Amino acid sequence: MFALTEKNRSIAQLLLNTGTCPRCVFRFCCVGLQASYRHPYKRIRLENMEEGAEDLNQNGALQQIPVTDDANVAMEISTPKVCNVCLGILQEFCEIDFVKKVSDLFLKQGLSLAKEDIVQLKETYKWIIHPLFSEELGVPADGKSLFEVSVVFAHPETDEDCHFLATVCPDCFKPAKNKQSVFTRMAIIKALEKIKEEDFRKHFPYPPSSPKNICAALEIQCTNGAIFVAGRYNKYSRNLPQTPWIIDGERKLESSVEELISEHLMTAFKADSFNFSSSGREDVDVRTLGSGRPFAIELVNPHRIHFTAMEMKELQQKINNSSDKIKVRDLQLVTREAIGHMKEGEEEKTKTYSALIWTDKAIQKEDIAVLDDMEELKIDQKTPLRVLHRRPLAVRSRVIHTMKSEYIDDHHFRLHLKTQAGTYIKEFVHGDFGRTKPNIGFLLKRTADILELDVESVDVDWPPTLND
Repeated sequence: MFALTEKNRSIAQLLLNTGTCPRCVFRFCCVGLQASYRHPYKRIRLENMEEGAEDLNQNGALQQIPVTDDANVAMEISTPKVCNVCLGILQEFCEIDFVKKVSDLFLKQGLSLAKEDIVQLKETYKWIIHPLFSEELGVPADGKSLFEVSVVFAHPETDEDCHFLATVCPDCFKPAKNKQSVFTRMAIIKALEKIKEEDFRKHFPYPPSSPKNICAALEIQCTNGAIFVAGRYNKYSRNLPQTPWIIDGERKLESSVEELISEHLMTAFKADSFNFSSSGREDVDVRTLGSGRPFAIELVNPHRIHFTAMEMKELQQKINNSSDKIKVRDLQLVTREAIGHMKEGEEEKTKTYSALIWTDKAIQKEDIAVLDDMEELKIDQKTPLRVLHRRPLAVRSRVIHTMKSEYIDDHHFRLHLKTQAGTYIKEFVHGDFGRTKPNIGFLLKRTADILELDVESVDVDWPPTLND
């Protein structure tokens, strides 16, 4: 017995009489109780009653009430027709036999499962949530991640309908790159918006009749939802890019920060692919010191998704032992939403640098002391020549918050800077042929150039610091 309000009784009766299956009736009547969809299709009964707790036993499960021949909207399905709404998808593909088939496929692929499981149906219905999955697949009680089952359906009668729409609205169905079929969801929606009502009714009866055949599942794909790993990295090499350095198809350096970290995560999580992102980036010849730079890696379709804090710590240690060029800290699992903290207000954040500077004319301590007194110095930077091939030409205003000079000898000094994120430090030093104004050379009235640059801190409070 399932809850239907008095308001929905007439709607349910009309839908049933026109060949709509009970599960689709629930959807149209906005029944959100999962228990309503849980029982085998032939056992579903619809009852005219107020929705309430009386339908549930003390354990929260649906009470088993035998089928009766009362006058309410009640039914037991003996020889059901194919539903005229879901074309049989909610009749056959939400039953226990299909759940077991998907379960076997998951086990065959070696996927790790989680407690809440979603069946995502491509091309047609993407809204099915079936509670049987969490019972049938033997999911651990503490599982949190979702897995996805994508099912590609086909139905001969709907194919004929699509071809009819194509003859009426040919402009809506044009071939496109990376599209296996012209009959996409958006194309059909556009065609339905354009077709005249009288033309539509000639081909499509109202209410729609039940199809002769049920949908066929052509393909079933099981995947785990993406896992996100975050942390901070230090880069100690002046010959290591953040991401693979490839120019005109030719690789310039053998490795990168991204690869040194991701290769171990890919192996541990058994993922198909990954996406790397970080809070800014440093040049190949720049070191990243201090507490490191925040980064996040999306692992696509991982076959293992459950890691303890200790296992993540061991994975971090494995990464650190594999190379002396980088070091990772605070490695942890995060949510997709949490990654947004890394990108929030990037230009408002501050970064601290240490630059080794050379001057053509001899300097004394007094000459560079003038820099120490400058605070909140505003500069304008045209897109640097060295990145103009991949960045749009623009003038960007940035702020140098503080500077502290450290005299070394007649032609060298070290400058510690705290700047607005996004400042081009190298160009602030040498001026980039006058494209950055003012610059260190201008302020000191001599030619200046940068010999070494280190990132000492990236002031982003993410991800959370972990205790050792």
